[in-house]
Amino acid sequence: MERLIDLLGDPGTLAFAGVLVGILFGVTAQKSHFCLRASTVEVAEGKFGPRLAVWLIAFTAALTLVQALVSLELLDLSEARAIASTGSLSGAIIGGAMFGIGMVFARGCASRLLVLASCGNLRALVTGLILTLVAQAAYTGVLSPAREAISGLWTISGGAERDLAEIMGFPPSVYSAVAAIGFVLSIVFALHRKVALAKIVTAAGVGGAVALGWFMTFSIAQASFEVVPVSSVTFTGPATDTLMALVAERNVVLSFGIGLVPGVAIGAAGSAIISGEWRIERFGSDTPMERYLVGAVLMGFGAMLAGGCAVGAGLSGGSALSLTAWLAVFFMWVGAIGTHRFLMRLPVLQHS
Repeated sequence: MERLIDLLGDPGTLAFAGVLVGILFGVTAQKSHFCLRASTVEVAEGKFGPRLAVWLIAFTAALTLVQALVSLELLDLSEARAIASTGSLSGAIIGGAMFGIGMVFARGCASRLLVLASCGNLRALVTGLILTLVAQAAYTGVLSPAREAISGLWTISGGAERDLAEIMGFPPSVYSAVAAIGFVLSIVFALHRKVALAKIVTAAGVGGAVALGWFMTFSIAQASFEVVPVSSVTFTGPATDTLMALVAERNVVLSFGIGLVPGVAIGAAGSAIISGEWRIERFGSDTPMERYLVGAVLMGFGAMLAGGCAVGAGLSGGSALSLTAWLAVFFMWVGAIGTHRFLMRLPVLQHS
């Protein structure tokens, strides 16, 4: 890692790591059809089918690998933002619910939209751009006062108060062992639901990409003389950084997130092209634009409140055992399931 840093510098090394992790995530997410929204729809309809199995495999794989790295002392997440910084419980609850509602309307979370857009889906491209703009407005723009007010309703200090591992008091090996049992049970469930072996492997690869992200940024931070943020796969923040860098800066400042977004696009597009699944998809009478735009707005604002998207909070934050991340992803499930069940009663609005 030291040689790579000497060659590329800290920003370049982080961007290179982001590209590698992004390509892995893009390929595996595209091949497995990983999608939190689709999983919540199955649960809302009482089906408990293959999409849920894929999500559970990805989640438990990420949790198992990350906590195994922690137990082996190859990874320390105490300085990661998801643990160390002040957290917002009100933001996790309200933002998570908003994000869950939004992803049902938009038919995909932030990561799924990026993967679909990379595969030629213009609906996902437009929706993702609106989501990114709203997220930026919530972070530093006109919507930031509202975000700050809601986030400030109920906060907790960073460190032990936000770390589920500290709160529960068990060693990391226990969490990795429990997660590994969950991983095996998820595979059994997937096989029972006749999920193809290739999808099982690539779903695990989604979780592996999350673990690799944590490990690579931590390794760079350990080898660097500069302060390097330890992070992993998330999309709302990196997407806004990438868009703002392209439209507002002459010189792009490299980072893990700046490398991650194009890496995912390359991986997903390449996988779709090779498998013959790349094709242009547009808005139509059964896919009304207004529904997608409402979803994009809710997800953009909700993600900034919740401290991450379905992957940033759900997989990356969840695998780090961040209390606010687990709370956020729980309310994403609640918001999505409740919204889909409501829409089931209104056939004119159903396009799932």
